This record gives sequence, structure tokens and C-alpha cells, in this order.
Amino acid sequence: MEIELLQSAHRLAVAFAIGLLIGLERGWKARSAEDGERRIGLRTLAVIGVLGGISGLLTEELGGLVLGLTFLALAVFFGLVHAAQRNTALITENAGLTTELAALSTFLLAALAGLGSLALASAAAVVMSIVLSYKSTLHAWLRQLEPEELAAAFKLLLLSVVMLPLLPDRGYGPWGTLNPHVIWWMVVLIAAISFVGYFAIRIAGSRTGVVFTALFGGLASSTATTLNLARLGRQGAPHYRLFAGGILLACGTMFPRMLLIATVIHPPLLMLLAAPALTMALLTYGPALLLLLRTDADAQSGDLLPKNPLELLPAFSFGALLAVIMVLGEALTRWLGDAGILGLAAASGVADVDAITLSLARMSEGDLAATIAVLGIVIAAGVNSLVKAGMALAIGGRGIGLRVAATLGTAVMAGIAVVWLMEGWPG
Repeated sequence: MEIELLQSAHRLAVAFAIGLLIGLERGWKARSAEDGERRIGLRTLAVIGVLGGISGLLTEELGGLVLGLTFLALAVFFGLVHAAQRNTALITENAGLTTELAALSTFLLAALAGLGSLALASAAAVVMSIVLSYKSTLHAWLRQLEPEELAAAFKLLLLSVVMLPLLPDRGYGPWGTLNPHVIWWMVVLIAAISFVGYFAIRIAGSRTGVVFTALFGGLASSTATTLNLARLGRQGAPHYRLFAGGILLACGTMFPRMLLIATVIHPPLLMLLAAPALTMALLTYGPALLLLLRTDADAQSGDLLPKNPLELLPAFSFGALLAVIMVLGEALTRWLGDAGILGLAAASGVADVDAITLSLARMSEGDLAATIAVLGIVIAAGVNSLVKAGMALAIGGRGIGLRVAATLGTAVMAGIAVVWLMEGWPG
């Protein structure tokens, strides 16, 4: 009995805190108003929080009708108060219902806490308070949003939120290698990087925007980021150093990322993979930083923006290429047996490094020698780097492509040389 009482008190305390948190934000907005002029303030929302918590507790005992009727009564009350204040000119004609809706949301979140979902209710209350406090900023962003940018956002949501969950997450086609969910996820990822890169440049300016896009995209997919930045670089040809540096920054991020993935799956690989991975990373990051520092900081971001915030054709093309690589990689493995592991690593590296890194790290926990796993991972990274160099040259032009190719080519040769020396090849 005492334990149940303590649990109920804890839930009510969280419900009260939720009301105080949202009430603090609403009260701060109206802090200059005189007493009696505030429509809904700190004390009112704190009481609503307690009311919601009590309703949640009673719902467990008496059923959901209690919660529903209490919420309905509260909604009707706020509706009548709002109408009365409008009729008596206590609020302006343009006044919104944000505070009333915040109060109703506070009640529901407090009720959720009363029902025991404390973490979810608290997190939602924090997020709601943040959104409410950024009214001016959000409205300013909305005023600056162009029609094509809003349409691009809706298209990206259609691709990711609507279509992606509907695709089956299992293999089809030859040997069951074609996974629609995985392929479409790459399409969404490339489109998302293009979208984020567009707004990064638009909001933060040319150099900062490209650096942000490179770091963000490099953590997700350096190949997709290279595709996007090379395409932007052809449009902003005079600023080739900026985009070459951004591509190399994204490409350099791939090496520590694959080291982390392999180490998490099979920790003994750290000692073998660290030297080649870090060597390639340093040889890529160095020229990237030099190129970015030599970039003209006065480059106008508007000159570098693509006409379309969401480029879908490159994303679909890359998805088709990934499907071909999936089939080719499986074919090499089946036709060549164990000897096809390195061939599979090379074929997989054309489109992605993470998948083959994860696979080889897992295989090294069994019968596959750790040295072969490391060699396969380095080969995949090398092939992927050379493919990105080719993409930069073919799409971005000579100014970007030659700098990227020279840097990545040097890094790949150095990484393979480190593995060669470590393994004592030949002989």
C-alpha cells in the first residue's frame, strides 16, 4: 500500500512539474502584463498539470471515461472563455489559440504521467516548451521559405516517412540479394543530404554551409555527399577549392567511421586496422583543411545554390547502381567461394563501405582470419575512395576532380602500403 502511494505521489509530482514547465514558458511571454490580464499563466497551467495527473490516476481505477469527460469539460471551458474575452475585446481579433491548445496539451501530458509514462510525458513537455519559446524564430523562418523549398520538404517526407516503411525489408531477385528497403533507404539518404546541404549553404553561407554538409553527410554516407558536393561544385566552378575541400572532409570521415564499426563488432581488429585507417584519414584531412582555409570566404551562397532544393534523379540513379552492385557482389562470392571475399570487398566498396566492414568484422569472429578481414576492409575503402575520386572528376570538373583524385589516390596507396608492410607481403 505504501509503495503504491509513493508511486502515485511520484506521478503527481511529475504531472505538476510538467504544468510548471509549460506555465513558466507561457508566463514568461506575458511577464509584462498586469495581474488579471494574463489569459493563462504559470499558476493556471500548474493546476492543469495536477488535474491531468489526478485524471490519469483515476483512469487506472475507473476507466478512460473519466479522462475523456474531464478533457472535454476543460476544452469547452477554454472555448467559452476565449469567446467571452473576444466579445468583450479583452483579446485582439488576430489573437491565436496557442495558449489554450498548450493548456489542453499540458493536461494530456500530465494525464500520461499519471498513467505511468513518466519519461515520454516529460520529454514531450520539454520539446513542446522549446517549440513554444521559439515563436519569433519559427515565424521568421516560415516567412523566408520559398514555395519550391516547402514542396521539396514535402517530397522528402513522402519518400522517407510514407514510402520507406511500406517497402519490404527482405531479399528478392538473384540469390535474394535485392532488398527494396535498403536500396530505397540509400535513395532517401542521398536526397536528404542534398536537402540539408541546400539549406546549410542558404542559411550559414558558402564555406560554413559546405563544411557542415561535409561533416553531416560524411557521417551518413561519404559517397552520397561526394555526389551532392560535386554537383554543386560544377555550378559554382570558381569556388572549386571549397567543394574539393568539402568532398575530402566527407571522405576522410569514412576512415575513422569504418574503424569504429569494425572495432565495435570485433575489438581485436583495432590493433590491425588502426594504422592503415588513421593513415588514410590523416592524408585526406590534411589537404581538405588546406583547401578550405584557402577558400574565398566572401563567396556568395546564393550563387552556389542549386535550382532545386531536392535533386531526385541522382538519388534514383545511385539506388539503381547499388542494386547492380548487390547482385554482382553476391555473384562473385558464389562463383569464387572463399577466394571471392576480397573480390566481394572490392565490388561492395564501389557503393558502400559500412556493409562490407560489418560483414567482414563478423566473419573474423569465426573462421575468417583477422588479417584477411582487415585487408578486405582496406580494399573496400580504397575502391570506394577511387570511385568517389572518379565521381568528383566526372561530375565536378577538373578543378575539383584532380585535387580530390590526387589526395584520395595518395591516401589509398599509403593505406595499402601500411597493410602490406604489416603483413609482410610478399612472401
